[in-house]
Amino acid sequence: MITYSTEGVKFPDIKRRNTSAWIRQVASTYGKRVGEVGYLFCNDEHILEVNREYLGHDYYTDIITFDYCEGDVLHGDIVISLDTVRSNAELFGKSYDEELHRVIIHGILHLCGQNDKGPGERELMEAAENKALELRGNVE
Repeated sequence: MITYSTEGVKFPDIKRRNTSAWIRQVASTYGKRVGEVGYLFCNDEHILEVNREYLGHDYYTDIITFDYCEGDVLHGDIVISLDTVRSNAELFGKSYDEELHRVIIHGILHLCGQNDKGPGERELMEAAENKALELRGNVE
């Protein structure tokens, strides 16, 4: 089950049913099934608080993924700052909608085992995001 909630922000303009179907489709390309995945859309201040409390990091970010996966079943909590998503969309010359969906699937890719911190991993993650965004057109 995929759930969506907000903290301190208006709910983003996403089609929950289509987004959930897309997430399941992307997960299946990695041989994974979606179990309990919760999205929390928030503002910069809230994600900074989460980053400090749970990770000991003192900076803003667009997404934090908490991985509770068991075998091939995805379980996790994904916290997304809509403020940073908006800033990044402007910074990278993308639409807000595209950047939001890129970040939504970024968390799922982490749960599927993709990393983005080591040498060359960022490029692999970006390629995986682009492939997933192409799949999105199939469920819209």
